[in-house]
Amino acid sequence: MNNPFKVALTNLEMAGKAGGIKQEIINLLSVPQRQIETNIPLKLDSGEIKLVRGYRVQYNNWRGPYKGGLRYHPEVDLDEVKALAFWMTIKNAVINVPFGGAKGGIEIDPKKLSQKELERLTRTFARKLAPNVGPNVDVPAPDVNTNSQTMDWFASEFSKVIGKSTPAVVTGKSIPNGGSEGRIEATGLGGFFVLEELVKKLKLKTPLRVAVQGFGNVGYHIAKLLQEAGYRVVALSDSKGGIYNKDGQGFDVEDVKNYKEKNGSISEYRPSKNTVKIANKGMPLLQVDIFIPAALENVLTEENAPHISAKVILEMANGPTTDKADQILDKRKILVVPDVLANAGGVTVSYYEWYQNMKNQMWSKKQVNAKLKKAMVNSFEEIWEICRTKKISLRLAAYILALQRLSKEATLLS
Repeated sequence: MNNPFKVALTNLEMAGKAGGIKQEIINLLSVPQRQIETNIPLKLDSGEIKLVRGYRVQYNNWRGPYKGGLRYHPEVDLDEVKALAFWMTIKNAVINVPFGGAKGGIEIDPKKLSQKELERLTRTFARKLAPNVGPNVDVPAPDVNTNSQTMDWFASEFSKVIGKSTPAVVTGKSIPNGGSEGRIEATGLGGFFVLEELVKKLKLKTPLRVAVQGFGNVGYHIAKLLQEAGYRVVALSDSKGGIYNKDGQGFDVEDVKNYKEKNGSISEYRPSKNTVKIANKGMPLLQVDIFIPAALENVLTEENAPHISAKVILEMANGPTTDKADQILDKRKILVVPDVLANAGGVTVSYYEWYQNMKNQMWSKKQVNAKLKKAMVNSFEEIWEICRTKKISLRLAAYILALQRLSKEATLLS
């Protein structure tokens, strides 16, 4: 199994060399500042107490409070959380928000828990983390298998512990509890803004065929935005399998979503005889112009990278490309828009939510989306310039931009 943290450090070293970053900065960024591991007693509805493992890695805070999501997944482990926390450090520097990087998670399958069990688990985790989080210290957010309800519980419990209402302790809350307009679609919308700029730069001929692997919040929103903008979304998948439209006309994304809500999965969706079932591992190999991994890590590997036909890969998932696959894709001149830029829309609007909470403001969705577009396009332009000037991949260019910004803050530490 590919170790995601080793991949992260490989990218760090390569970007350090390519960008002329001081080795002492690279050394400091090669290890997290703090790792929290905790055993969480979960009381099940049956009355049984089950111990589950929880993590919070506070990677770096040179640019501001630690920031990053909490995921509930049976395969959560320390190496994964460390890698995700490192990527958050880079991502927040890339998109230029005043946050550091963190990530957390609980090693559990939330689909096997009742709503009451999930609430008890989240509130206990919040109490365990309370001494080490807060609006100016560390600000968690939703991630895989967590959502606005999870964040509402967390903020409520943290507020109880410290004795005053503190909505800014987390972002991604529901709007009545201090959440921001535009947060739900922010990750997908941010990726859409970047892709639109890239398509213009490359002068790609439309209509472009797109495959989206992953049909959760991010995959759904970017697929819908692309369809509305005239792209043909010819393949979609969720954890149970995928669907492919052989005639290249593309799916009605809203109709697919409605089907999933009724049936639990999209894998049996058949709007016409031209729709066929496809395994998830076959998704990257389809004859499309743009492939969008929007699920979990390590879906692009040295095994499938030589056979990918897409011209552009837009990484909406965190860490979907192994380092060896990255090298193969680079040699094949397939342009990979890295996760630290492509999916940074979520944390950008998380920053706006935190800012609104701290200043007791409430912005409209139009204001939020306008600010998001400006942030995503500005960062893309800076990365594109580094990419073209140094003749390197977009990933290396993004890391160099982040390391330049982090280096400026590191000088304040001496």
